[in-house]
Amino acid sequence: MKRSFSRRDFLAMSAKGVGAAVVSYGLMGCSSSDDDDTSVSAVSFVHGIASGDPSQSAIILWTRVMPEVEGEVKVGWEVATDEGFTDLVTNGETTTTAERDYTVKVDAIGLAAGSRYYYRFSSGGVVTETGMTRTLPQGAVDSVKLAVMSCANFPAGHFNAYELAAQQEELDAVLHLGDYIYEYARGEYASENAAELGREVLPEGELFSLSDYRTRYGQYRGDGSLQKLHAKVPFITVWDDHEIANDAWSDGAENHNEGEGDFADRKAGALQAYFEWLPIRPWREGNHEEIYRSFSFGDLVDLHMLDTRVLARDKPLDYVDYIDPATQAMDSARFMSDVTSSDRSMLGQEQLQWLQGSLLTATGKWQLLGQQVLMGKMLLPAAIAMQKLSIAEFAELGAIAQLAARAQASDPTLTASEYSFLIGNQHKLTPEAMALLQMPNVPYNLDAWDGYAYEREVILATAKSKALNLVVIAGDTHNAWANELTDAAGDAVAVEFATSSVSSPGLEFYLGIPEDQQEVTEAGITQMVDGLKYTNLRDRGFMVLTFTAEEVRSDWHYVDTILSTEFGEDMDKQFSAVSQIGSPQIMPVS
Repeated sequence: MKRSFSRRDFLAMSAKGVGAAVVSYGLMGCSSSDDDDTSVSAVSFVHGIASGDPSQSAIILWTRVMPEVEGEVKVGWEVATDEGFTDLVTNGETTTTAERDYTVKVDAIGLAAGSRYYYRFSSGGVVTETGMTRTLPQGAVDSVKLAVMSCANFPAGHFNAYELAAQQEELDAVLHLGDYIYEYARGEYASENAAELGREVLPEGELFSLSDYRTRYGQYRGDGSLQKLHAKVPFITVWDDHEIANDAWSDGAENHNEGEGDFADRKAGALQAYFEWLPIRPWREGNHEEIYRSFSFGDLVDLHMLDTRVLARDKPLDYVDYIDPATQAMDSARFMSDVTSSDRSMLGQEQLQWLQGSLLTATGKWQLLGQQVLMGKMLLPAAIAMQKLSIAEFAELGAIAQLAARAQASDPTLTASEYSFLIGNQHKLTPEAMALLQMPNVPYNLDAWDGYAYEREVILATAKSKALNLVVIAGDTHNAWANELTDAAGDAVAVEFATSSVSSPGLEFYLGIPEDQQEVTEAGITQMVDGLKYTNLRDRGFMVLTFTAEEVRSDWHYVDTILSTEFGEDMDKQFSAVSQIGSPQIMPVS
């Protein structure tokens, strides 16, 4: 298990390593960063400021300075208890260079638990805006309020979800569950409106090198809505796949192809840029792979942030490998053997053991897993999961097949109108259609926990052994979900709340769901999937989790458009659900 950082650990971290944090111990006297002793003629701060990875006594502060002429730049910082900076608690200065892309990361330590602080940076007489942040609470806590975000695709539309989240009051932190950036080239995924919106990506090509990823982060961090949220609330982040490439695993990705160079080099550059540009505390200097870590919100919530993507994930299974190309029959037995194999890993043994130890020794009333992909068992008829039939087509054929079975059994309750409908439509029950209807229920997304069932069972068994109040949160799918999680024995163990995306399209795009079919499709999927209590398949937004000693409440917020900066919250789509402590069930809030 990872231990807490000591003062000696902090001293060992210097400004030499990319992504490492400079430690701010306390008041260091007057800063000289606003004097004329910088080696460049002019500087600017166009990427805003940010804070992250709060503890009871420390927090990471971040900015990026842009010099007019390349060279070493001196940057100062100040942290105070008041907005006017009359009560300074820590300050200092450091230098940054092109070697770290002119980013600055400060670990402000020696702070008071559960306290609000204000911070700012300066260089060459230029001062940033003032940011607001807070440390984690200690001891008895009445409530914890967390915004949950994921999947922000710059060319798909404006980051109005970030703007709306910045309007939320009294957030303790923003949990960003990944896909902070996307790696695609200009004109590719979800770019239909990019030119019109002035949101074509930089660089123009797909991201492969450290320089490419740095440029893309710079473009994202230039967004005013994202800057506003970063400046107001500390972030706690993990990456998903698009920080490297689509559907990534430990040593490859769906979107890394032959002729695109060495994946290990691409991954190293991507993760280095992530640590440079995000306010995340590195475990040790130069370590850009390990990001699983825990945060304690007093006695109320223990948050465990996981890496289900980069560190140890095996390559996802593919249904193509289980379908007979001649008969289209599925080898279900071999598929189930593979998908439940104890050899398939998403977390890796070290991270899994760390998580088990953390859960078994945790003292918070609630245990919260912050991670990327859906843990709920999202089993759909294989014909739908493999997109051989739409939900509407499957429902129609299923209804006809049921009428045919009743007619064959001489069911006396079969009405004349039902029989007439059957006669007019039974020609649709072709052998191919019947074969599709008879395919088993399978996971619709093998990139999620459904494709790594063994480790999911280990986690649920660990929570079950201590009757933990376990809440799982997820992003990745671009849609909102609320699941009741059961183990292989069918016992209810935990609940899962998943957030919609900031801007990336969801199942309405992949399944071609028209707007007038949204509600009926959502209702159909909810009925098909055991344990699924809520879904939203079309709208962009985020969710807010509020924990108390009695319950956890999830409020899903949606924006009415991402195609204009003139937007509002879609109150008709807002939805809330709660789960009571000691009872892993989800109930809607009327």
